[in-house]
Amino acid sequence: QVRLVESGGGLVQPGGSLRLSCACPRCILSTFNPHVIGWYRQATGKQRELVAAVSYDGKINYAESVKGRFTISRHNSRKTVYLQMASLNPEDTAVYYCNTVPVGTNSWGQGTQVTVSS
Repeated sequence: QVRLVESGGGLVQPGGSLRLSCACPRCILSTFNPHVIGWYRQATGKQRELVAAVSYDGKINYAESVKGRFTISRHNSRKTVYLQMASLNPEDTAVYYCNTVPVGTNSWGQGTQVTVSS
């Protein structure tokens, strides 16, 4: 198990920015590093979707809906993955989770709520 903890959510106005953090405080590097880590989100009444992912060596993928607005980054020695979100709009409102890609048998954390509203 790679137990990840999300933080950094909050209320932001449309057009604003927010940075989310995903940390693995109980991981050792050899457990954390091999995994591709992704940020997922789930809006009310919708399925959870993968919005961005980053591998140990920096390969990155984004969902079309966030390309050009979200930036994922990874600090391996800190066992942390970040999601910098800009130009936020109400459609970005969701609970954001991080997890391995693929999830497999890994557990989901509590997530962090992002609300975009004026």
